Amino acid sequence: MVFDKQGLLVKLLCIVMAKRIDLKNINVARSNTIRDINRQIILNYVREEGPVSRAYIAQVTDLNRSTVSLIVDELISADLVEEVEGESSGGRPPQLLSLKASKAVALGVDLGKKMTIVGTSDLTGKILEMQEFSTSPNFTTTINQVIELARHYIKKNAGSIEGIGISLPGLVESWKGKVVNIPHLGWHYPEIVETIKQATGLPVIVENDTNATALAELWLGRPEISNVRDFVVVLIHSGIGTGVVFDGQIYRGKDGVAGEFGHMTIGSNAPVACAAGSHNCWEAFASERAALARYAKLVGKGNGKNQMLFEELIKLAFAGDRNAHKALKETAYYIGLGISNLIQGLSPEVTIVAGKFVQLWSLFAEDIIKGAESGMCQGYPAVKIMPSTLGAYPTLMGSFSLILANKFTSLHIN
Repeated sequence: MVFDKQGLLVKLLCIVMAKRIDLKNINVARSNTIRDINRQIILNYVREEGPVSRAYIAQVTDLNRSTVSLIVDELISADLVEEVEGESSGGRPPQLLSLKASKAVALGVDLGKKMTIVGTSDLTGKILEMQEFSTSPNFTTTINQVIELARHYIKKNAGSIEGIGISLPGLVESWKGKVVNIPHLGWHYPEIVETIKQATGLPVIVENDTNATALAELWLGRPEISNVRDFVVVLIHSGIGTGVVFDGQIYRGKDGVAGEFGHMTIGSNAPVACAAGSHNCWEAFASERAALARYAKLVGKGNGKNQMLFEELIKLAFAGDRNAHKALKETAYYIGLGISNLIQGLSPEVTIVAGKFVQLWSLFAEDIIKGAESGMCQGYPAVKIMPSTLGAYPTLMGSFSLILANKFTSLHIN
């Protein structure tokens, strides 16, 4: 990857100055502010470009070698960076810098409608361990299981875990640390953050699952996505969620409800009703439930109460089942049709599809693109759609990113 010195500096300063200054609540710059910013630049350069040498960092940043060495030593002492041996060209192997990824730093909770996952990650976002259990609609039952697993991982990792990130399918006031509503579980103003924080003694950050996934794409995704400044994530599950990133930051809108495109109207008489009971919404046409309903109708079980899991439908499609293929092909078209509205309304550099449907990308990517192109008016931006780069657990990765993003945007080190 070619390093853009000016681009990285602008990117990091945008992180530092991410919000308009509140003159009623400010901390003025002190003598060590420049040192803190330089530390942040070097840490993020190691994160994005490592393994790299001290000399190369000094060269591309125009910082004095002595300044780079002092800051690197601080980062090594803080267990953020480590030295690794590079390839030898005949002499002594060069000492390069890489993120220290030998211990758990973040604990993530992916609280889903049906299943909940609790796991740990290192500084790079790599999943180290995880356990899964069925989500109970009883708040106390589910939260107690989360707390039990969290305490287990905290004890096992002997104090290295620095915080807990929670992603969940509901309305969240993340700036307040408040969960407003999780409709599918019937939880209204549940004290999730307060309860887990009190039980574990660790900082807790909560976010809507799609916004968390978008944050993970920004911080933990492969360069073809993480280097993009404006994109939209479409999370396909039992419903459809969208996370909007403008200029490298999550856009939440008033009261945090931006991105509810799953309920935009794209037709009528969908195979299932959306979460609000409408048969006209995008999620009623393009969600996992919509695909399952189409399949059930094709095989003569179209009562809307099929018990098949989406994972089973995926297996049938790869096994060559014609009905599964037909149901998923039509669903893919409607995924694309909805995306066309996002492209025309927001003009993102790229639209990212996340969720289990990504496993079917080799079979139905063309149908998604065809659906998007069919909905585009002449003269609008070209369709650019990509599968998520976060692997099989995008929302769990989202929960990790809530902690790791703070780690890489903090001007101070512990």
